[in-house]
Amino acid sequence: MNRSKAAAPDRSKEAHGPRETGADFLQLDPADAPPGGLTDWLARRLREAVADGRLPIGSRLPASRVLAAELAVSRGVVTDAYRRLAEEGQIAGRGRGGTVVVATPAPPAVPAPEPRRPPAATAPALFRDDPDPEVFDLLRGTPARIDLTPGVPDLAAFPRTAWLRAERAVLDGLAAHDLGYGDVRGTPALRRAVAHWLARNRGIRADPDEVLIVAGTAQALALLGRALGRTGVTEVAVEDPGSLGARRHLAHWLAATPPVPVDAEGIRVDALRATGAPAVLLTPAHQYPTGVVLGGDRRRDLLRWAAEGGLVIEDDYDAEHRYDRPPVPALRAALPDRVCYAGSISKLLAPALRTGWLLVPARLREAVLDAKRFADLGNPVLPQLVLARLMESGELDRHLRLLRRRHRRRRDAMIAAIRTHLPGATVHGAAAGLHLMLTLPEELGCTDTELATAALALGVKVQPLSWHARLPYPPGLVLGYAAGSPPEITEGIAVLGQLLRRAG
Repeated sequence: MNRSKAAAPDRSKEAHGPRETGADFLQLDPADAPPGGLTDWLARRLREAVADGRLPIGSRLPASRVLAAELAVSRGVVTDAYRRLAEEGQIAGRGRGGTVVVATPAPPAVPAPEPRRPPAATAPALFRDDPDPEVFDLLRGTPARIDLTPGVPDLAAFPRTAWLRAERAVLDGLAAHDLGYGDVRGTPALRRAVAHWLARNRGIRADPDEVLIVAGTAQALALLGRALGRTGVTEVAVEDPGSLGARRHLAHWLAATPPVPVDAEGIRVDALRATGAPAVLLTPAHQYPTGVVLGGDRRRDLLRWAAEGGLVIEDDYDAEHRYDRPPVPALRAALPDRVCYAGSISKLLAPALRTGWLLVPARLREAVLDAKRFADLGNPVLPQLVLARLMESGELDRHLRLLRRRHRRRRDAMIAAIRTHLPGATVHGAAAGLHLMLTLPEELGCTDTELATAALALGVKVQPLSWHARLPYPPGLVLGYAAGSPPEITEGIAVLGQLLRRAG
């Protein structure tokens, strides 16, 4: 029996006068449905709302009984429409959480590109050889079935229970005056907790008064860019390959960011000297994106360069995530007067917290503090107090141990999938971090940006290695493994292998 026909009431204005059925939800009006086609109509309207963003991922649909009552149709019409979208993978039942949107409609499959021919319309907006300044915003906002972009930890592992417990404890002990404007340097409790954390985990001895709490490493680089500009520094050298995002943040405030090549021992200090730059941005504990550790001889040579008047900006972005190698001490621990040290909680808990820390030599401290003061008057106080409690209670250390186990399993799954589906690729940086760098054969048949474009058309999001290199370098990809499950990682790598076989 066609339930749509059976459920459809007589909706003619002549028979019933003014219509009173319809829902505020998506402004649904069953009078718009063709005769006998209520289920098709409702499923189509829901599908359109998911596709155009009126029902974003995570939004909750009305209970089928409630929506059926509002539309004056049988409940079967609504449950059938919901079932269709569930079978398409766009919505899912979450028990007491109701029915929620879990995915946007998958883009139509696009054949792999002919060699050297980008296949999809997303290339101009995203995977260009010279990407636009807003490219990371666009990339984060582009939906994909499988996201293998680097830089994100396992967000599903966020310690919600521990965070709520710490938040309740903080609020219970908070006086009314604590809710006013805080110290622009950060709350004393978090600055003290960070100083203890760095001493335990990174070998850095710092007084809490030396710690400046910032809105992540991005703000740390912005503050340093402003402060250095005021002291007459107009250029900061950067590693190559090196983080496109970090380079862009510095370049926004400074005149030049000359590239310095990186090899198997880290940055080439001889090439750094040749640039004449007075400062350099480094990721010495786990170089981004190659994953190499700054070697002992290079470290000593770099510290000599700094002692002679150079300034090092040390981005210690994921030093805690290590699996197959011993810890590497921070440069700041060896030469605090010549090293600016930046770290954050983004790779330990979540980027959404926008919380990090910055240590700078005494001669730069006032200039950096002024830049922070006129940027935002300081970070929000409540999250700082909660984070301080997690750090001092040992909860953050326990969470890090959990993350290492989960991330190691996902790294191993990615390496196994690469061996199976990408046998011609070379893996770099597997001993630590949250990502792998792949270099691909020179005779690839397409550029790495074309490969990333083709992968996105098939629902797999990756980053091309060429984004992060200005000097000549082999084509490749930068693949994050921390945020995906092993089956998702394996499927994503299989898609890349399929594309490479076609391109070859």
